[in-house]
Amino acid sequence: MNIADKLKDLGYELPAAAAPAANYVPYMIAGNTLYIAGQIPFLNAQPMHKGRVGEDLGVDEGIEAAKACALNILAQADAAVNGDWGKIKKLVKLGAFVNCTPDFYDHPKVVNGASDLMVAVLGASGKHARFAVGAPSLPLGVAVEIDAIFELA
Repeated sequence: MNIADKLKDLGYELPAAAAPAANYVPYMIAGNTLYIAGQIPFLNAQPMHKGRVGEDLGVDEGIEAAKACALNILAQADAAVNGDWGKIKKLVKLGAFVNCTPDFYDHPKVVNGASDLMVAVLGASGKHARFAVGAPSLPLGVAVEIDAIFELA
């Protein structure tokens, strides 16, 4: 499967895999598991989707932030397998944090932006378990941060 072509068909572009911003690696392979570090909604090093959902941003902007995180997850996975998506069996789990106000309750709706994109790109192998929780703040003031776990073939 060519992820870049699939994304293009959906109106997206595979971004460059971001370098880590601190003392960690952007992905780690352990056995047949690929762990992707938390990805934020900066595409090709361009800041976007900063603020708190329910205060500075609406749900639709949160959804777009989650989609940007998903694109960055796909970029990291692509780097991890050197572009050979035949090495990826399936997406196992997404873990998502939404920077939001204490009275915001639509975390799942926001994170569906990422989940829906993963299924659109990966098909049945993109269906996954996940969590979606609120946080009072996130790094660099972004609206969403999402990590991922993939099973390798």
